[in-house]
Amino acid sequence: MVHYTTEWVFLLVNQSLTFPRADSFCRGQFSVLTTVGQPEDRDGTLELHRQTAFNLPIWVRDPSPETFKPLALAKQYVQFAALNFPRESQEGFSRVNTTFPALSTVSVCVRVQWDPDWDEVSTIFSYAAPVFTNEFQLRGQVDKTGRILLALIIHGQHRPYKASFPNDGLWHHVCVTWCRADGHWAIYVDGERGDMGSGRDTSRDIHGDGILILGQDQDSFGGNFTEPFVGNITDLNVWNMTLEQRQLRALKACSPLTQEKLFGWDMDKMSSHPVVKEVAAILFCPAVHRPKEMQGCRTLQGWSGQQTPLYSWADCSQLLPFICRSSRERYLKMKELREVQRFQPSSFMDHLNKLSNRTQGMEVVLGEQPGGQMSWAQASSFLNASRQALEDTREGLQPGDMLNLVQLLSLAADTEPLAESNQSQASAQELSQHFISVADGVINQANALKWQAIREVVSGPMAVVKSIDRMVTGMSSQLMAETDHLLIHSSNIKLEVQQQDLDQDSTGPRFCGPDIENETNRDCISVPSQNIQSLHSNGFRKLTLVNTWYGSLRPLFNSEQNITVAFPTVTDGSQRYLGTILGSSVISTTVLGDNQPVSMAVRFQLQHRTQNPAGTVYDPVCAFWDFNLTPETGGWWSTKGCEVVSKQYSSTVCSCNHTTNFALLLQVYEVQRSPENERFLQILTFIGCGVSLCGLLFTFILFVAVGVPKSDRTTVHKNLIVALGIAELLLMCSDSASASEGACLVVTALLHLFFMASFSWMLVEGLLLWSKVVSVNISEDRRMKLYYVIGWGLPFVIVGVTLMISLDKYKAVNHCWLNVENDMIWAFVGPVIFVLAVNAVVLCRVVMVTVSSARRRAKMLTPSSASKMHTFDLTWAVTRPVLILLPVLGLTWLCGVLVHLSVVMAYIFIVLNAFQGLYIFLVYAVYNSEVRNAIKRIKEKRKALSFTNCSQPISFLPSQRTPASSWAQNLVPPSSPETSETSGPPSSTSTSLVIKNESFRKDSFATFSLQPASGNQVVQLTAFKPSGC
Repeated sequence: MVHYTTEWVFLLVNQSLTFPRADSFCRGQFSVLTTVGQPEDRDGTLELHRQTAFNLPIWVRDPSPETFKPLALAKQYVQFAALNFPRESQEGFSRVNTTFPALSTVSVCVRVQWDPDWDEVSTIFSYAAPVFTNEFQLRGQVDKTGRILLALIIHGQHRPYKASFPNDGLWHHVCVTWCRADGHWAIYVDGERGDMGSGRDTSRDIHGDGILILGQDQDSFGGNFTEPFVGNITDLNVWNMTLEQRQLRALKACSPLTQEKLFGWDMDKMSSHPVVKEVAAILFCPAVHRPKEMQGCRTLQGWSGQQTPLYSWADCSQLLPFICRSSRERYLKMKELREVQRFQPSSFMDHLNKLSNRTQGMEVVLGEQPGGQMSWAQASSFLNASRQALEDTREGLQPGDMLNLVQLLSLAADTEPLAESNQSQASAQELSQHFISVADGVINQANALKWQAIREVVSGPMAVVKSIDRMVTGMSSQLMAETDHLLIHSSNIKLEVQQQDLDQDSTGPRFCGPDIENETNRDCISVPSQNIQSLHSNGFRKLTLVNTWYGSLRPLFNSEQNITVAFPTVTDGSQRYLGTILGSSVISTTVLGDNQPVSMAVRFQLQHRTQNPAGTVYDPVCAFWDFNLTPETGGWWSTKGCEVVSKQYSSTVCSCNHTTNFALLLQVYEVQRSPENERFLQILTFIGCGVSLCGLLFTFILFVAVGVPKSDRTTVHKNLIVALGIAELLLMCSDSASASEGACLVVTALLHLFFMASFSWMLVEGLLLWSKVVSVNISEDRRMKLYYVIGWGLPFVIVGVTLMISLDKYKAVNHCWLNVENDMIWAFVGPVIFVLAVNAVVLCRVVMVTVSSARRRAKMLTPSSASKMHTFDLTWAVTRPVLILLPVLGLTWLCGVLVHLSVVMAYIFIVLNAFQGLYIFLVYAVYNSEVRNAIKRIKEKRKALSFTNCSQPISFLPSQRTPASSWAQNLVPPSSPETSETSGPPSSTSTSLVIKNESFRKDSFATFSLQPASGNQVVQLTAFKPSGC
């Protein structure tokens, strides 16, 4: 039954399958199981149920992207408090201080670490009731082969020693269950059933009010201990119910259960003998960060009255129906291709059907309804027939053939060996050989156009890579049953599986792709030795490495499709970003510790597989294919956790903190500037910075030396000069610090700080200018405090936070500046964009004010002259503030967004910004009226002093005929007419009159001073006559 919506197609599969097979079937149909919590799946499933009334429950998929994804090794270990029962004393025990009721069902789980040197019969736990001592007991003994055999005692009835685990000194999870109703009991070791039975002595419950003892057998109620245990025990839990195997597997992986316990492991509820000590146990817990998936598989049970779906959990081995969801476009395209194959079969399919008729037709295996479970023999037979058909068919594959083969590989990858068949290593290797041969033919670069034809159904060749990963990982134990090394090599694929026992000196072997002519380096990948040794330190005994190399995937990706991933493409303007392409072979590694997938850091080197066209350059980026990134489309490239270690012309070395399929993505840039232009621009930048630095230094000296009147404006100018000057000095010296990693980091941080301070003070310049243009009700003192916070405080905060967040990614690799290959550059670019935006608004406001003033002046002119002056005044009113304020407010940096357009813009950008200090010198010093007036006053004072030093005074008494008061009525301050406006007020106690005497030599003056004395005005005349006259 199929239900269509505008975007999706829902296919009901009424045949009941286990969850793994249901998931595999949907994947083989290029669709997915309906998913928990997805609105489209909820609505589509509900409508399909209304139409067909199919049986519930059905399988659904958990949406967690972490499901089935290997975790990092460090995240899979948890520390438990454990009890140590020493061999030196056989009196050790621990009592559980809990009252137990009568039990008709019971489950007890415990983690045991048996002492390898102890070979006596031991009691792990014993439960004794007041009326019967041997009510419930678990005991163990060592057999001749070195295994620990376990036996259960119920109501005094001793079950056989059958379940076992190796006497290897490792932790093992042991669970026992019992149910009175049918007398069924079972012993589970590490999540797997080791022994079971039923039908014996089911007449009563286990008595209540008993005593549970760890490490000893109770020959009497709570005493007479015998058969001591030697080793460590932890994580004891008791339930008054019979747990299912899926729940016991979840417990083994440390996944908590929702069922209520009679007793949960708690050291505070235990009473131990003094010889029993508390120790720490580090346990392997792969489910500690994803507990739900270990409790079984998700099911849809039905709907509530408000049409809300009701979900639950079930054992993944149950047989249930299910629904596959696919996009409407994909489903219709796949149906179209199948119709073509049905009515016009290709020569390949004709030949394949002839070869495969001995077993089962291909159309049955790949149909819309699942057939019987494909066995290893059937999968190997189909793959072998496909291999032969590929070799015999000369016409090439059609799009429908490609689709069928990709589907066959997906189904064969999920084929599991039957537990009772005991398939040999030879049959496993034969299946894998056929599998790789068919996969090689599918991803051959001759099929590039066929991949484009089926891209609406199959996302791309990485679907084949995923099938290979699943096949090899699932068959690794059978493949390596009798060997430590397996190599399968075809023209486009090289697969190598290596296995070794771990010890403290173990190292990871290096896997390399095939030798290629005219290439000195090869594509290689390896796991660092310290990571391999950490597996041994954490208790793993066996390492399996699955490595694969794919040499033909690059041509199969659409060359016209740009690969968009989350990494920056910032350049200095010498190059223009064109796009990103796949530029290498694909190499992968999978690490299995004791057959458990473990994720750890790897290091790999890949060769660049593209040719540089004239005028383009490539920048390699380390990436991997993330199948969970966009599951509907089969995944996409990601760079998370990967970084470039070193770059060469023809290869790149990368490091990633996880295992998967890796490749190099090449960012393609069009070269905008020649090497000669680059060198000249560097020289021009150095010269410009030097000139700017001198200009800033002279400006600051003038501000301090000539006595410019203090104001908020001059204070802001001085701070901007200091910040920009130090920044440009550091920029000129940064190359000399690049040799030392520590010194380069310090220089980078200082450059970041002082350039940020420069832009912050440019922002203050804009705010100050705004306060002069627009009325702002704020005092000057409060305003300056705010300016200092913005000018210096804000840069310190930005730089400090950036360093704290990512110190290791702060600096670029080859020079002393922020890293432009990640988001660090935005710690500078972001604030700069904000400053420039604010200052652009300020500049527009200033231009509006000046234009308004020019218009008012034009209206005051006479009619005849107004028309002539109006245009000139308006033009100058716009041009003058723009020319003056552009460099001061930093708006010339806006040219930076245009440098990639042409080399001319690069020269304009450098001239405008490298010489910014020179512009500031001209605006703040050369054409500043305050500075020029201060310099003029200094010159006049020096002239006056030089005149005084070469003159001799002659004193005169005032005339008695002329009243002294008449002198004081028309006196002016001793100043030249040019500076009279800026001179200070006359003294209240002394007044002087300077008269130029033509009888004296040039620049000779006579000074008349009036001083009050005894209430009368006294005039003292002093004449300065040049000596020698």
